[in-house]
Amino acid sequence: MLQRLKTLAASIRNAFSRDTDGGFDAEPSVALSLRRALPPLLILTAVTGLGYAVVTHPPVQAVPHGQAALRTNQFSGGATEFRDGSFVRLPGLHEVRFFPLRDQSYHPDGIAKAGGPAPLQSVEGLSLGLDMTVRWAVDERRLAELSRKLPDNIEAEVIAPAVQAVVYKQIAKHTVREIFSSQRAEIASALEAELRAKLASDGIVLKSVQIGSVDLPPDYRRGMDNLLADSLASERMRYTLEIADKKVKETELQAAADKVRRETAAEAAGREQVIAARAQEEAMKHVLPFKQKQIEQRALEAQADSAARVQQAEGAAKARRIEIDAEAAARQKLADAEAYRLNQIGKANAGQMAAEGALLTKHPLLVQKAMADKLSDKVQVIIAPPGSGGFIGNALLGGTSPQPKAAAEGHGEATAEKE
Repeated sequence: MLQRLKTLAASIRNAFSRDTDGGFDAEPSVALSLRRALPPLLILTAVTGLGYAVVTHPPVQAVPHGQAALRTNQFSGGATEFRDGSFVRLPGLHEVRFFPLRDQSYHPDGIAKAGGPAPLQSVEGLSLGLDMTVRWAVDERRLAELSRKLPDNIEAEVIAPAVQAVVYKQIAKHTVREIFSSQRAEIASALEAELRAKLASDGIVLKSVQIGSVDLPPDYRRGMDNLLADSLASERMRYTLEIADKKVKETELQAAADKVRRETAAEAAGREQVIAARAQEEAMKHVLPFKQKQIEQRALEAQADSAARVQQAEGAAKARRIEIDAEAAARQKLADAEAYRLNQIGKANAGQMAAEGALLTKHPLLVQKAMADKLSDKVQVIIAPPGSGGFIGNALLGGTSPQPKAAAEGHGEATAEKE
């Protein structure tokens, strides 16, 4: 590309040189002006061409999601791998190729139908179709090598021929019945193993081979359907007979089991009755002594209750007698105490009266004072008769006139002498 640009620039330069040498001899000033204006024109042309190239072929390119970009330098041959982001691509200098990193699925439509463009052939020579899906991926460790080795359309130019070569060879070894039913898993395993080895040399990693429906020829399919219907009827009859035989055996087994169950139940009931009788007998051996002991216990309890009641009655009688004796003694003591108290009170009263008599004899005015004290809350003023000289209460008490003072004094002296 650089050589082409150099050749183009040289051609333009030569063209302008011929024009200026042959056509501008008569006018040297115009030729000189053109020569001076030629470099800016060339620069403008180069800038315009460069802008057009940048617009049509942008130098920055992004890596699509799920793919890897391999940029190869056409001059040095060096390769750079990009998994994500963007990278610089110069037109004419770099060549970029994209490889898918995700698993790809290839579905060969030509061999899917028995009446398709490229049907498979069985060992009997019958045409059949096979619905097959091949999952593959590019070996990520060999991208630099694969960019130079693999074609642009990997699926059409590498995967499809390899699948057709392996499938036709494997299917041609088996009958339609084997492909359709009995050896489908073995055929799928053989296809996957051979196809994996074949694609590994081209840098393709085989993930899996899945075989779906098998499209049979119409005549063979009708025959297969009839054969399958007869086989299903035969199998149904065989299963019906087996089921009937099993039902008969089941009935016999149920009858035998019912008989054994009834016999076992009868034996168990008899044994249960025997065990119950023995248990009742054993229980009576323990119950009778227990009942006898209960009777003896109740008799002893009655005797003990009677003795307890007698003892309680005797104790109550003794307690009553003791209470009566105690009450009589208490009353006697109370009477003695009362008599002693009355005796002491009499003695005290007699002594008090003697002392009061002596005191009154010695001081007769105390009677008047005592009377005045008694009447003080009822009588506010007591007026004694003048010159009476006697007891002021004689008039109130209905007494006689007072004795002469001399007689009273003499009586007092006589009383005092008697004492």
